[in-house]
Amino acid sequence: MFSDVGPLELLTLAALAILLFGPDKLPEIIQNVAGFLRKVRAFSESAKEEIRSELGPGWEDFEFEDLHPKALVRKHVLDGDGLGLDEIRNTLDPRAELAQVADAVRDTAAETRADTEAGRVRLMKTAPAEAPARPPFDPDAT
Repeated sequence: MFSDVGPLELLTLAALAILLFGPDKLPEIIQNVAGFLRKVRAFSESAKEEIRSELGPGWEDFEFEDLHPKALVRKHVLDGDGLGLDEIRNTLDPRAELAQVADAVRDTAAETRADTEAGRVRLMKTAPAEAPARPPFDPDAT
């Protein structure tokens, strides 16, 4: 809760509290604040339990911390309950496709080298296809 408060800041707050309230009233104020925090925490816990009971069966393991977006992503994506991080990386990784393209280029280069070494050079990829037969012209059709 107060992870970014350093020791110098705590000392400054304590000195300020002593100056404002005095050393004789400070213990009473600390007790009042601690009691208030206990009541707020108890109210919060009772509200959470009431919500869990109203949700019904199947929601006993529901945690309100899971509603935080970072916790949601961590629970459902990174922990393996759904699509895991490794699967996402493998899906987005282009190395497999690049390896297939490199193999195809190597195979084509090897075929071209073999044709050249045999004394003939292929200028066309495949034999030309026959021209499609044209339908007879009908001047009355238009």
